[in-house]
Amino acid sequence: MPFIGKGGAMPRMSKDEAYLRIAEVLAWRSTCLDKKVGCVITNHKNEIIATGYNGAPRGKIHCIDTGVCLVEALASKNFCPSAHAEQNALLQCRVPEQIHTIYTTLSPCVNCIRIINNTPCKRIVFLTLHINVAARNMWEGEFIHYEFNRSISGHQKIS
Repeated sequence: MPFIGKGGAMPRMSKDEAYLRIAEVLAWRSTCLDKKVGCVITNHKNEIIATGYNGAPRGKIHCIDTGVCLVEALASKNFCPSAHAEQNALLQCRVPEQIHTIYTTLSPCVNCIRIINNTPCKRIVFLTLHINVAARNMWEGEFIHYEFNRSISGHQKIS
């Protein structure tokens, strides 16, 4: 049963939760068979300025269309044609100087952190910690791991 707040209404979700839920929806657009990742970028006013999801470049063959994951087939991530969700969102961002927070379903990898470090981003909020935790050591801003209760009633801040 969902939590009921004052006056019998469900409590309003935080902006962090709302943007992470949008990132989850964007992950469904992914064309990757290995991981489905979504990303939302906001400015200092908490306005969405870009979104992205992982997948092969426009006009290229997508793994989801062939049913074959190149990472698995070739046993190497070096042959994966997909761009990461964060990379695609950053490419869509018209004014990178406004980047304040990146919301992503999977914490950024080392290569994405290298790119993010060249922006004014202050916060990264994510749902799942990437297997390669070395990226965390390269990031100096806020690194916030959230876990949702699966109802829409709220989330728990993990760290």
